[in-house]
Amino acid sequence: MATAFSSDGEAALRRELGPAAAAPRGDLDGFYEMGRAAAFVRGGGFRKVALQFPDELLADAATVAARMEAATGAEMYVLGDTTYGSCCVDEVAAEHAGAEAVLHYGPACLSPCRKLPVLHIFGQQPLDIGRCTEAFRELYPDRQTRVVVLSDVVYAHMMGELEQQLCPEYPNIVFSRVVCGDPPGSAPPGEVQQFGRQFPVEALGGLQDCAMFYVGAEGLALTSFMLTWNRCPFSSFDPATGCSRRETLNVNRALMRRLYLVERARDAKVVGILVGTLGVAGYLVVLQHLRELLRRAGKRSYMLAVGKPNPAKLANFLEVDIFVLVACSQNTLLDSSEFYRPIVTPYELELACNPAREWTGNYFTDFRDLLPGACAHVELPPAVPAAEAIPDVSLITGEMRAAHLCDHPSPQLPPSTTLACRDQTRALAEISPAASFLESRSWRGLEQQLGQTPVSKAVQGRRGIAIAYEDEGHEQP
Repeated sequence: MATAFSSDGEAALRRELGPAAAAPRGDLDGFYEMGRAAAFVRGGGFRKVALQFPDELLADAATVAARMEAATGAEMYVLGDTTYGSCCVDEVAAEHAGAEAVLHYGPACLSPCRKLPVLHIFGQQPLDIGRCTEAFRELYPDRQTRVVVLSDVVYAHMMGELEQQLCPEYPNIVFSRVVCGDPPGSAPPGEVQQFGRQFPVEALGGLQDCAMFYVGAEGLALTSFMLTWNRCPFSSFDPATGCSRRETLNVNRALMRRLYLVERARDAKVVGILVGTLGVAGYLVVLQHLRELLRRAGKRSYMLAVGKPNPAKLANFLEVDIFVLVACSQNTLLDSSEFYRPIVTPYELELACNPAREWTGNYFTDFRDLLPGACAHVELPPAVPAAEAIPDVSLITGEMRAAHLCDHPSPQLPPSTTLACRDQTRALAEISPAASFLESRSWRGLEQQLGQTPVSKAVQGRRGIAIAYEDEGHEQP
């Protein structure tokens, strides 16, 4: 825990970097789909284009940018560092360069963007179709098994060939296809569209009795799939190692951990809303929704934009009891075991603060599912007077707590009108959780001691830099 908050930087200095997942040097045009990217730029008439690479592909950025400029005549800008996760399109950094479009390379969460047109180029990683087919037969010996095949986006280009191998043997198999940019809920009837994947389920009779086969390495995407479709057994095949397995992640244990965080959110009085994306469509709406939810639940909220969250950053906000992270579906499931305060998802905060929402066994990692008009939206119930509210007891502390929604404040008054008498002169001061927390601390920073320090004339201080002030001389050791 101690190293999570501070370190001497030795690990970063000694870490060896290498192009572990770099593209094959001889086939850059095929790996990065230069032809399709150039057609996208020319077809849109874009003059400035931002190229976004993940860290493992950044070594090829200069070569790809030079070839794209030669093929299109447009200016190419490489985004050196992403504001948040590399799976999300960084529209903020692209707008700093005045880009008119973005070419996003590498794995992606496929969250729809707000402003700029985007072309996703996943990078065509190789897949041994023969080995994958054998692994599927070993995992599913019953040819009548109903299976939905999902894949990491870097292997999506090989799913057509795999489908040709397995469909003649398995009549109840369904392959998902990658869909970029379409909002959830836009799929035709009888089909599921989530996480940038779309597949029909009407012929299978629903997902309740289906198995899931995932082609790709273990990661955030697979975890998000397993939590969302937690009633389906999962198996996976990792093309990098050629190994297949039945996923042994204890989904029930993972859900129990998430429900424990829901209970922590019910106990919290001060909630920090972490802005984990500035490009995913609908993030402003969900931020306002969460602020309104917390206000109705009688909790104080602070909105924080700290970039990529880490334990050291969030440890500066000691008065916050719990954080809620608004991010894409892959980055929202942040492991907060090393953080000073736990971090929950927008869905978990709704479970804690919205009395009308009940746990049904379904889990939602995409915050857009909670917005009005979406599949999982639940309206806030009317406020209940405190005298009529059903008492609630915390399962963690054993103390009584409020579990009902508050009445709306008077429309004539601003939201922050809590005043209290500060001293005998009847001066008024606004009370906030941060101020109350500061008052309870034994050390509150440097004391001003107004009126106690004698006044003196200003004098000239030292000049120079810390390594060598002007009055220290310049003797070399």
